[in-house]
Amino acid sequence: MRVTFLGTGGAVPTTERAPSAFLVEREGERLLFDCGEGTQRQMMRFGTGFSVSHVFVTHLHGDHVLGIPGLIQTLDFNDREEPIAIHGPPGSKGHLKDLVEAGGYRPGFPVTVHEVRPDGVALDGDDYEVRTFPTEHRSSSSMGYALVEDDRRGRFDREKAEELGVPVGPKFGRLHDGEAVELDDGTVVRPEQVVGEPRPGRKFVYTGDTRPVDATVEVTDAPDLLIHDATFAAEWADRARQTGHSTAREAAEIATRAGAKRLALTHVSSRYAGDASPVEREAKEAFAGESAFVPDDGQKVEVPYPDADAE
Repeated sequence: MRVTFLGTGGAVPTTERAPSAFLVEREGERLLFDCGEGTQRQMMRFGTGFSVSHVFVTHLHGDHVLGIPGLIQTLDFNDREEPIAIHGPPGSKGHLKDLVEAGGYRPGFPVTVHEVRPDGVALDGDDYEVRTFPTEHRSSSSMGYALVEDDRRGRFDREKAEELGVPVGPKFGRLHDGEAVELDDGTVVRPEQVVGEPRPGRKFVYTGDTRPVDATVEVTDAPDLLIHDATFAAEWADRARQTGHSTAREAAEIATRAGAKRLALTHVSSRYAGDASPVEREAKEAFAGESAFVPDDGQKVEVPYPDADAE
């Protein structure tokens, strides 16, 4: 799983930071979270490709959705035929359809728009799901997303299987798939004899714009990567409350409570256009996980399996 930070800036873009957009590549699939102005150009610039299958919108403020018309039209100009689905919070369907059809445009490929309640599942994939959770951002209907993979099968102990007399071949696969097998002498070997405990999948959480909320902690335990609103440093805490954002310290405290391994601080105010170190430094002081960082536009972050070191 790889996350490309396409846009890490706040409501006002700067020469260094575009508005919010994050692309997740997972097992050959590309999922886009928010689509601020200029997202298609960022995708070209940072080489992510355009084969996005789903777009997940946290809320309808312009810095999170104004890239949708351009992206849809560019996909159409590139003769796209595959469908794309756009997911948004309650009350967003009509507005998102208007963006897709901006200026009376009608895309030549299927575009579907779904409203999702902020405590459900936006996408139920083959071996993962994208969950939603409520956030708090001014008067806007807003929500965050958590990509949570299913547990993987445990490791197959080939040496143990051979000790038990299982011949090399198809019976190995049947055991690993959870099926008991019978040997030539009538002995039955059960999967639990040769297959270890299930191994955890990966977890990615994105809040969008929000005040610190318990739902970020509750949506899943110990995310491998949490992308959290950190628009301001603590000196602007009053402004953060007024505008429905979080400070870097508040983001770090939520990330610590959630048990997040890594914390990416985004939606950085244009006040820090030239130097975001105050935001990063503040979060590092309060975060108990492995690392807290302010990503640059274009930065790519790998999200390994939780047990990757052991493997």
